[in-house]
Amino acid sequence: MSITTLGEFILEEQKDFPDSSGELSSILSSIRLAGKIVSNQINKAGLAQHIMGAAGSENIQGEAQQKLDVYADNQFIKALKVRGIVCGIASEENDDFIAFNENNDAKYVVMIDPLDGSSNIDVNVSVGTIFSVCKRVSPVGSPVELRDFLQPGIQQVAAGYIIFGSSTMLVYTTGKGVNGFTLDPGIGVFFLSHPAMKTPKNGKIYSINEGNIKHCADGVSEYVRYCQSDQNDLGKPYTGRYIGSLVADFHRNLLKGGIYIYPSTKEAPTGKLRLLYECSPLAFLIEQAGGKASNGQDRIMEIQPTKLHQRVPFFIGSVNMVDKVEGFLDT
Repeated sequence: MSITTLGEFILEEQKDFPDSSGELSSILSSIRLAGKIVSNQINKAGLAQHIMGAAGSENIQGEAQQKLDVYADNQFIKALKVRGIVCGIASEENDDFIAFNENNDAKYVVMIDPLDGSSNIDVNVSVGTIFSVCKRVSPVGSPVELRDFLQPGIQQVAAGYIIFGSSTMLVYTTGKGVNGFTLDPGIGVFFLSHPAMKTPKNGKIYSINEGNIKHCADGVSEYVRYCQSDQNDLGKPYTGRYIGSLVADFHRNLLKGGIYIYPSTKEAPTGKLRLLYECSPLAFLIEQAGGKASNGQDRIMEIQPTKLHQRVPFFIGSVNMVDKVEGFLDT
């Protein structure tokens, strides 16, 4: 039986992007390399105290940075900068985008959440990296501009995530389906383990922080009661599963079918999750896998960003489940 490595898969897929001159493949290879380095450090978290706990600083969102947030951010920036194929990067951990002025001839920009769910590291819960790749819209050869990052999800050329759990997996799309690769830690190679991933049209898992339910719109509360009732399409209560690590919740629902909900609340009227480096890349993935992503009314992929760290309400997963919650929000 032949086993396909991530590197082999990327090279084969490159044939579908003749105008990229291998640059897109190099970007994915850079992300693969940084992901392996970060995975190695995460697996040492219980032993290496210098990477555990808070870094003593906050990111632009006012969230306490973990030491591994900073470490992961630096690794991805370094890996993407050194090959000269990315002209800039926007990260959850930085106030503004980072311009790689020495790479002004590069055609691509990357948006990234380097370590989603990092507060869970100390308790050994799965965390992840989310990334998005777009072609720049400013002239090649000039410094990267803010408008290069403020592009709707439909302009993405690639997106994916790495989940650091019981195994490390890299899942990505370039608009030709979704494929997942599992890292063999013994030899440090990702192998194709989940080809042509598809999510079920229906599911029986709902994922929401129910501690905030009283602060959500009535339609969200009604939908959760529907999930918990015997009057839903299953005729029995759905299963509530909420890890509190977006990548982990999304990955489970992608494989098994389900819906992830992070709505607007009284304290966060525009939602909590970031459009550019959380919602848009996962929306690209779920649509390629046959699912749906919405802010409750509009397709996530079509929302035009107006600022780098823009937040949106987020409903993502099995298409019939997202359709159903939108119906509750319309009433």
